[in-house]
Amino acid sequence: MEDLATLYQGCRTYRRFTQEHIPETILHKIVNVARERSCARNENALRYAVVSRPELVAAMQPMLHWAAALSPEIGTPKIGEQPTALIVMARTEAASPLSDIDIGIAADAMAVTAWQQGIGSAILASINQPQIKQLLHIPDGIELRLVLALGYPAHKSTVVEPQAGKTLDYYVDDQRNYYVPKLSEKAVITYYA
Repeated sequence: MEDLATLYQGCRTYRRFTQEHIPETILHKIVNVARERSCARNENALRYAVVSRPELVAAMQPMLHWAAALSPEIGTPKIGEQPTALIVMARTEAASPLSDIDIGIAADAMAVTAWQQGIGSAILASINQPQIKQLLHIPDGIELRLVLALGYPAHKSTVVEPQAGKTLDYYVDDQRNYYVPKLSEKAVITYYA
């Protein structure tokens, strides 16, 4: 088994997926990791909707916006490469402002747990909240925040050094594999030892 740091290195954002079904036992494990993670004041304000029924996953696709740095024809998964499961992340409307930090922690925990099973993910914040609420019959008093798209990856995603004079936007090659520029350790971390 990989150590956690190595696991994180491979846990990139994926935007194209094989159409292999994710077993319900794995989805259950992924979402329960988030449910059990630490949360501010132990508020337990987060709510999850696990969507794996193919017709619902398909119906949600137009409600999700992918890869802001790329044109939709390149960055949005096409039919036959879309995620096979989605986890809608929400919070109660009475939740404290710290619940957004909790959502980030939960999303990351689910993404890493999924990757441990060979499942790629994309954390999507640009979502059509009213349409998703209507489709899934999510009651009033629940505010949608993110959707975690899941599936077995159909492309590679690699961290690379930034190119001089270029933006830090991610990009794709001719095979639609992703490259994600990351600043060096020296550029972003200061040690006081």
